[in-house]
Amino acid sequence: MVIEPERPADHAAVRAVVGAAFADEPSVVDLVELIRASPGYLPSLALVARVDDEVAGFVMLSRAELVSDSGSRHPVLTLSPLAVAPALQGRGIGSALVPAGLAAAERLGEQLVVLEGSPRYYPRFGFRDCRPFGIQIHLPDWSAPEAGMVFPLSAYDGRARGWVVYPPAFAVVGAG
Repeated sequence: MVIEPERPADHAAVRAVVGAAFADEPSVVDLVELIRASPGYLPSLALVARVDDEVAGFVMLSRAELVSDSGSRHPVLTLSPLAVAPALQGRGIGSALVPAGLAAAERLGEQLVVLEGSPRYYPRFGFRDCRPFGIQIHLPDWSAPEAGMVFPLSAYDGRARGWVVYPPAFAVVGAG
């Protein structure tokens, strides 16, 4: 397996992998394309996993903000989506993509990565409940409160607190 930043030539394959992985949530495919077209897109943080030279998985970290009660804004990253071709799930592809994305964010000097995800899956990578950090994420009513998670990178100084505000692209999946 090789993990590297996506290239424009990968977009169709990424669309296919994300579409298959999120067959019940087709708006996630649109989310990827809307993020790519937005100022929050960071090409070095949109990674593909290749198996036998084919795109087998994808992870994207892009810009979001924390907005405090006083109105101060802090840039953060959000990890969404993480997708692996269904036929290849359970082979460690997602488990390789997440740390690769976090390491790339670390190299860029970012402070925090936030996500909405399974509290049974993401803690294995070091994600923690965001609430003790003073960070709030608007979650769906059916979601467990601990599904709002954060990964503090080494540049995190503890001052960034508040509500996660997603960019407009995330409206297609009902976030924000």
